[in-house]
Amino acid sequence: MRLLIQPGSGVNPLLDAINSAKTTVDIAIFRFDRKEVERALINAVNRGVQVRALIACTNRGGEKRLRDLETRLLAAGVTVARTADDLVRYHAKYLIIDHRELLLLAFNFTYLDIEQSRSFGVVTNDKSAVEEASKLFESDMKRQTYTAGLDWLVVSPANARRELAAFIKGAKKELFIYDPCVSDPAMIKVLEERSKNGVEVKILGHLTHHSETVQACKLHDMRLHTRMIIRDGTHAFIGSQSLRTVELDRRREVGMIFQDEAVIKSLLKTFQDDWKSAETAKLKEKDLETPTTKVARKVAKAVVKDMPSVTPMIETVMQEIGSVELVINAEELEETVKDAVKHAIRAVVKDAVMAEPQ
Repeated sequence: MRLLIQPGSGVNPLLDAINSAKTTVDIAIFRFDRKEVERALINAVNRGVQVRALIACTNRGGEKRLRDLETRLLAAGVTVARTADDLVRYHAKYLIIDHRELLLLAFNFTYLDIEQSRSFGVVTNDKSAVEEASKLFESDMKRQTYTAGLDWLVVSPANARRELAAFIKGAKKELFIYDPCVSDPAMIKVLEERSKNGVEVKILGHLTHHSETVQACKLHDMRLHTRMIIRDGTHAFIGSQSLRTVELDRRREVGMIFQDEAVIKSLLKTFQDDWKSAETAKLKEKDLETPTTKVARKVAKAVVKDMPSVTPMIETVMQEIGSVELVINAEELEETVKDAVKHAIRAVVKDAVMAEPQ
């Protein structure tokens, strides 16, 4: 097994895998803007490799790009299928090469995820993992019901809730977690139970429920786009599903639970480094905090929570401009706008407070 760490591993392991294919490449796509990956897929077709792409029916703000990608791949000879719309979202991303190698990714085939976000992927030649992933791919290509065949290949909604709950409950010493949004009540309850029983639980990301025992820190100076859990330094999970109800029960997500000493050692070091950086930043922020910034943060949080998506507005503006060609990543744009709103509100509140007679 090999580990991919982003940023760091870059796009080359994906290109190497596609370029090594002799007979088949199967790829599941949710978001995609890497032209070099597209060229590698087309080159594979040109050398006689059967390439099949399973493309999400929809993603937030990116449907046109997905349809354009379908058109280009079809024109190049790639077999393209669109996922069903029975689930809220088909969010899995993985590659299967020659029915012998599986690249299971927590990141999309995008610049934002690969170059600017903390994320992970694993590469394995385990025969049972490859066969099960191939079975899933065939089921989703043909829009047929998938039934999980392995307890350690974690597929939402087939077996994810059961297997991830069991995985967490098995912790004896520690649980180190990367997760953008831990919000599922049942999963939070399990985490708190483990914590109250002496298990050290640390989350880099966001925990929606205040907990006296579970520690949570925001990843510092980097976008977070991964779901990863290390249990007791011996077992790990990497996948596309957060501990969030919709991702466990109503979306297609794929992950893997595994034991690999070298991979887990590397994951552990990355987490510990990121946690130390996050804690340092949190302490500095606390030292600089004033009554004004506390008020501003509360106001900003309340406003941003109720903000509608900005993507439709942007798409309308782009249509009005018409003649300008500009690629916009909807998720990045959403985050940037909301961050700008927070800073603007904080500045306004600070000015208002400073203007008050003392």
